[in-house]
Amino acid sequence: MPKTFEIAGRKIGPGHPTYVIAEISANHNGSLERTKDLITRAKNAGADAVKIQTYTADTMTIEHDGPGFVVEDGPWKGRHLHELYDKAHMPWEWHAPLFEHAKAVGITLFSTPFDTTAVELLERLNAPAYKIASFELTDIPLISAVARTGKPMIMSTGMANREEIADAVNAAKAANASGIVLLHCVSGYPSLPRESNLRNIENLANTFGVAAGLSDHTLGSAVSVAAAALGANVIEKHFTLRRADGGEDSHFSLEPEEFKRLCEEVRQGWEAIGKVTFEKQASESGHADYRRSLYVVENIAAGEPFTSRNVRAIRPGFGLAPKHYDQVMQSTAAVDLSRGTPLKLEHLRSK
Repeated sequence: MPKTFEIAGRKIGPGHPTYVIAEISANHNGSLERTKDLITRAKNAGADAVKIQTYTADTMTIEHDGPGFVVEDGPWKGRHLHELYDKAHMPWEWHAPLFEHAKAVGITLFSTPFDTTAVELLERLNAPAYKIASFELTDIPLISAVARTGKPMIMSTGMANREEIADAVNAAKAANASGIVLLHCVSGYPSLPRESNLRNIENLANTFGVAAGLSDHTLGSAVSVAAAALGANVIEKHFTLRRADGGEDSHFSLEPEEFKRLCEEVRQGWEAIGKVTFEKQASESGHADYRRSLYVVENIAAGEPFTSRNVRAIRPGFGLAPKHYDQVMQSTAAVDLSRGTPLKLEHLRSK
């Protein structure tokens, strides 16, 4: 499977600018109009795509008080899973108008399905790609169902070991996914920069022969920019209008101006990778003139020896390179030389 593929006409993979996804997740805060505004603002901030999530509380879990059905720590401590997902989910009747709105403003929209009924809905809406969440990476039947659509797949790897990632990739390839991106991810909300281990991105790409990137849950944009500079093909970051508005994911999401800065800096980070070259760059034009070179700093008569008093390595750079200093010290002047003359080989005569 090639590492490079397209989502809605945009090439993704090695050699192409980092693809930036604005993840809305639960930051819709129960408002369709707010969600449309988020899509518009993501476009204006420079995102390549917006991602939502497609599930209901009942497709995620059941109402129950037993062990594991109540979150024990983290930002959602004490919340029942069913209640949490019921509040956070994107109503299915919003999906069609959201896809229409994204098309109208000119940005790609796709989603994370959490079961096959979600895949069926998204296929009816012609979703151009799919995301598999970290927590669903071990759901091989879901991965196979998504891959059978023939659409590109982006899969987060948070908490997964190498064997689990291999199982997911093999299932996607076997079911004919048209492209795969593995996103290195730390499933902490938020996670810490020191936990990021961004070298995993290149390892994922090399180990599994796919495109790779980062799903970033740290606060701020520094880790995303660093990932782009290390060659991440895709960056996913949570996006909200205002953290002060609240919402299940708002505390680790970026606001529009912050997201705009992330997009700009991620692309600068990608551009900075460049290639191995020792050619002078355009911005260096003329600067070599101000390297040190060997100059006559006192008048020297023909036949007079060069010394450390009458020759020095100074700026500008129109004389011999300083590497010739020992050769000069072993020579005499071939002609009269005045102070301020850049030394040339023809000025030297062997003693």
